[in-house]
Amino acid sequence: MIPRYSRPDMVAIWSQETKYRIWFEIEAHACDALAELGVIPKSAAATIWEKGGAATFDVARIDEIEAETRHDVIAFLTHLSEIVGPEARFVHQGMTSSDVLDTCFNVQLVRASDILLADLDALLAALKRRAFEHKDTVTIGRSHGIHAEPVTFGLKLAEAYAEFSRAKARLIAAREEIATCAISGAVGTFANIDPRVEEHVAKAMGLKAEPVSTQVIPRDRHAMYFATLAVIASSIERLSIEVRHLQRTEVLEAEEYFAPGQKGSSAMPHKRNPVLSENLTGLSRMVRSFALPAMENVALWHERDISHSSVERYIGPDATITLDFALGRLTGLIDKLLIYPDRMMKNLNQFKGLVHSQRVLLALTQAGVNREDSYRLVQRNAMRVWEEGKDFLTELLADPEVMAAIPEAELREKFDLGYHTKHVDTIFARVFGES
Repeated sequence: MIPRYSRPDMVAIWSQETKYRIWFEIEAHACDALAELGVIPKSAAATIWEKGGAATFDVARIDEIEAETRHDVIAFLTHLSEIVGPEARFVHQGMTSSDVLDTCFNVQLVRASDILLADLDALLAALKRRAFEHKDTVTIGRSHGIHAEPVTFGLKLAEAYAEFSRAKARLIAAREEIATCAISGAVGTFANIDPRVEEHVAKAMGLKAEPVSTQVIPRDRHAMYFATLAVIASSIERLSIEVRHLQRTEVLEAEEYFAPGQKGSSAMPHKRNPVLSENLTGLSRMVRSFALPAMENVALWHERDISHSSVERYIGPDATITLDFALGRLTGLIDKLLIYPDRMMKNLNQFKGLVHSQRVLLALTQAGVNREDSYRLVQRNAMRVWEEGKDFLTELLADPEVMAAIPEAELREKFDLGYHTKHVDTIFARVFGES
């Protein structure tokens, strides 16, 4: 991932230095278990920890060895032997490369998950704060992009809060799904290594033992993980598109914070563009694009092949780094979002009462008018508001068929905005819990 869309804590998880450190820990923990089982000397396990634990692995040296061996794990083991000395012959006893690679990859994904979960917590906190701030800020709800009925801006944010709460629950499950370890040797039979070694390494690395591996950890786990990241990205885009629509000049009910000195256009000095939410839309597309290759990785040949390997070298870092950046950017956007209640009310009243059409329709049916006639009466008056700029209530009051069915006082009552927001507290209690 390019630095522009990266944050240091997540990037560090995927650095070569971190990877080699995890590889070493997997090998060293396996040596501890082998020593306890009497397979290798305990003194050798201690030396491996002492010398390898204090070492800084030379990435350039490992690359140099790999250029000759064409095998990254062998290159690392060769470099480790240069550091540890003769006792290095006990490293990797009965193991295969996938034991190291797959276990490391899952450790990295678990650590990435922890950062992403913290990101979601920060986003949820911002959404909750702004939702309560605007719980009673009335705005127009839209379907098909067209005025429908009143909602509140707080409800819009409560919807997002509920959606990202579900995202957090899914990511917790995905983290659990991916947190497995395989130290089972060639083709996964434990022929040359005791299953107790796997159990020891799993516990030491904060994982659980894979119940059955084929030499690789089953990739349905990874498919589920990256699919979860893709769904989170879709939720990011959904909220970002809402901001983009609300910032349009002719709407302007909300707007991204525009910092002092910020410029919107190289050509037009007046411009204030929704660049953050547009960027988030693009980043979301990228995260989603990684889900399909993760699913295609599930079908490997027999006990293993490496068609998944090159894919995961891309999607592991890129998906998590991009999503981390996107969640951080969205949190900042929501935290500083400029909200314009007066403009919301102006837009709501733009079509002079049309938003109350359903209440009038229901009142007519309750007064004994059949539904087809009720719809016809309401619609013909509504069309004059659309086409001639008339006032909806005034037109209804002048319609003898309507007035024959509904008393004037009752009709006027149907234009009360408070009617539409009377259950906001109930919805908030469902989303945020009783306060």
